[in-house]
Amino acid sequence: MAVKRIEHADDHMQECIDNCLEAAQVCEWCADACADEGEEMARCIRLCRDVADIASLHARFMARNSAYHEELGELCADICEECAEECDGHDHDHCQACAEILPDCVESCREMAS
Repeated sequence: MAVKRIEHADDHMQECIDNCLEAAQVCEWCADACADEGEEMARCIRLCRDVADIASLHARFMARNSAYHEELGELCADICEECAEECDGHDHDHCQACAEILPDCVESCREMAS
């Protein structure tokens, strides 16, 4: 769970920060585990790595109240959505965890972007 004392973060922003950090963690795990699954997991690995990077960056942008966090939130939501769809197509536990967790990040990032 993220720091709860960020003065400018309302409940919606705090939830989005938490969701982004959780998305980054599950995607790092998934990408690492997919590396052991073979060549057919290359797209999943790439998308998970993209999510891990963009979601952690978005959380940092929100924490510092960057003027660009809304635009970054929309991009984060798009990448998370694509990754969730990819992971949902695989039976591995780590992929299913991503497919389960990422929709919350998509929703909260879209809310932050609007």
